[in-house]
Amino acid sequence: MLQYVSMKHILDSQSFDRAELAALFDAADRLMAEPASPLKGKVMATMFYEPSTRTRLSFEAAMLRLGGEVISTENASEFSSAAKGETIEDTTRVISRYADVLVIRHPVEGTVAKAVSVATIPVINAGDGGGGQHPTQSLLDLYTIHREIGRLDNLKVAMVGDLKYGRTIRSLAPMLSKYKNNTIHFVSPVGLRADDNLKKYLNKKRVKYTETENLAAVVPKVDVLYQTRIQRERFSSNDEYLKYKGVYVIDRAMANSMKKGAIIMHPLPRVDEILPEVDSSPHAKYFEQAGYGLYVRMALLESLLS
Repeated sequence: MLQYVSMKHILDSQSFDRAELAALFDAADRLMAEPASPLKGKVMATMFYEPSTRTRLSFEAAMLRLGGEVISTENASEFSSAAKGETIEDTTRVISRYADVLVIRHPVEGTVAKAVSVATIPVINAGDGGGGQHPTQSLLDLYTIHREIGRLDNLKVAMVGDLKYGRTIRSLAPMLSKYKNNTIHFVSPVGLRADDNLKKYLNKKRVKYTETENLAAVVPKVDVLYQTRIQRERFSSNDEYLKYKGVYVIDRAMANSMKKGAIIMHPLPRVDEILPEVDSSPHAKYFEQAGYGLYVRMALLESLLS
């Protein structure tokens, strides 16, 4: 049995240490080059209470490519017993009797932890509310940097856009804190700044960071430009959303101002924050990033279930 992930449940990015990350990335490299089928006879259940394309489909494709099977509810809020008032705890108790691993996305922070409290199979957090985490996204983000830049130390990373509600940012920043001499530049409007808990965590880990509203001043300095979407679904009113929509847009001229070897990342979907003209830039790596997610999630499932 593989032992490169020591925990049973995957709740947050802080749970991984550098040795586990290195082993997962080695496994992802191996599976990319030589696909295997070690999970024949295993079943993965996916329960997504929020819309998803890349996370749900890459998890399901990962399980199928490893020889396993998938049972899935695409819109669990409507097409599961949640519509009848069933609690997440009872849903988890039942699914634990049907599957070998459970992947959950939910709009309410803390729901995945409730599932973990009663589960008898591994539970993977695939996105937990606007204030929660998305740990497997941070795994594939870190793997993308590893593959495309070739190092995880001595990086300058700009995190741009919705930093208040962005669970991808809340997951990636702690991952970067595990490596040496990294600097994070938080770029956002004042009303969408990273939350104090994240900054306290970075202070505790002695990670250097700055906060600014000026994207153009930061772009030429960084190795990674991590753009995020202004998330309409996180705002209480459309007027509030429109106040921030389009505040930071990466065009080809901005991409051209980046230093050689720097990369642009985005967890996707994009709306208007990266123009299509950027897609052909040598700096654009967001579609490669999405592709790497398949292999990272294959490595994670193999680790948990082999």
